[in-house]
Amino acid sequence: MIHAKQIKKSFGTLEVLKGIDLEIKKGEIVAIVGKSGAGKTTLLQIIGTLNKADSGTLSIGSQEISTLKEKQIATFRNQNIGFVFQFHHLLPEFTALENVCLPAYIAGKTKNQAEAAAKELLNFLNLSDRITHKPAELSGGEQQRVAVARALMNQPSVVLADEPSGNLDTKNKQELHELFFTLREKFNQTFVIVTHDNGLAEMSDRIINMEDGRIV
Repeated sequence: MIHAKQIKKSFGTLEVLKGIDLEIKKGEIVAIVGKSGAGKTTLLQIIGTLNKADSGTLSIGSQEISTLKEKQIATFRNQNIGFVFQFHHLLPEFTALENVCLPAYIAGKTKNQAEAAAKELLNFLNLSDRITHKPAELSGGEQQRVAVARALMNQPSVVLADEPSGNLDTKNKQELHELFFTLREKFNQTFVIVTHDNGLAEMSDRIINMEDGRIV
């Protein structure tokens, strides 16, 4: 599903990734762990096509990313990759339903198509009674589940999560962690999760340790 070979990335004189080789299978849940500054988020951003490597190759499914132009990369990302961040990045002026619909609108879906799919996801995530609420009216756990629904909106083959439970209490952390496995069973999606949470890492199929820009 994901094949990365000799991925290198520098910011100025700081070499952040020093030749990463990585293979992740379809339907696998992988945790990337390591100290702050190890390069975890940079690697996740490159896998998510949000950032470009200085050198190396990246394939997702059958698509070699370096062969795509900017607009093609944006379209590929919208159709194939979902993102869940530590900070939910929900638009405060929009309801839960409207926030979840956004990726579908970008993909060219009609309002009826987008809302039908969003309602189905929000119902699956036990948020059907919260669809008209704005983010400020939702708990932290509810906001993160809305963010998960948004990530799933276009049925991506890959879901990338960066410290997804970092701002949640113990109960909501556990529920979110269990949700990822439920989603994998239902949709056979691949999850790559950057986390400092040992509990989540230990639940995953595989743990990848990073240190000083390398996988160790």
